[in-house]
Amino acid sequence: MKSKTHELYVLEQLAGGHTWIHRIHPTVKLFTTAVFIITIASFDRYAIGRLIPYIFYPLLLMVISETPYPVLMKRFLLALPFCFFAGISNIIFDRAPAFTICGIAVSYGVISFFTILFRTYLCVMGVLLFVSVTPLAEITLSMRRLRVPYIFVVIFEMTYRYIGILFEEAHSMYIAYSLRSTGSRGIKMRDMGSFAGQLLLRSFDRAERVYHAMKCRGYALQTLPKNGRPAEQKDWLYLFSVCFLCIVFRFTDINASFGKLLGGFFHAQNK
Repeated sequence: MKSKTHELYVLEQLAGGHTWIHRIHPTVKLFTTAVFIITIASFDRYAIGRLIPYIFYPLLLMVISETPYPVLMKRFLLALPFCFFAGISNIIFDRAPAFTICGIAVSYGVISFFTILFRTYLCVMGVLLFVSVTPLAEITLSMRRLRVPYIFVVIFEMTYRYIGILFEEAHSMYIAYSLRSTGSRGIKMRDMGSFAGQLLLRSFDRAERVYHAMKCRGYALQTLPKNGRPAEQKDWLYLFSVCFLCIVFRFTDINASFGKLLGGFFHAQNK
């Protein structure tokens, strides 16, 4: 169970790195991640080719921050079933042929299906990389400085902090149940209701103790710290570069422009 809890918070441990991207101002990283996700979400459901240039952002960020790819991929696979089943409906209902490859017609539904998968991959990777290079305390502080509603920050922070404790409580209850029910595998259906109820009561009690402990250590969400690290020149340069490229990729078909450039180059060589 300890290994599972450790795996849950491995991204927060990676956020304590010392690479160049880790030292970027947290508010800048939060804003650039939001711009990256918004521009990707604004594309048409058939524009899979237009999304290809955006792959360079997570790849470069992964290399610069020295974040291991298997850690991110394992968490992306958790979101894969949701987008997979959402895209399956497009294949079923959108059967109009888009083009043909080796005599096989490819429908618009297939294109939209892969567009959904690729768009989800980019967005999830962008968020995971942001979390892996920014400590949680800096993320919540940036949200408070950007005047994000108080209740959203509380839900985000308390859920993230408490979910590991919830797993530990459930694991302790499961061990106690197994010791009292020898010979049975898992929790019996007739005991599921009482098990969930006891977990809820224990969660309320543990959550209250965790909150009081946080208050004793100076936790005061509504009090915004006056002093903070100001954004430096490298932070503004990073912000401008990422946002500029995201907007350029959004309103310019880079693939078509690059294809025309290559076509003109080979045409000139043939002459």
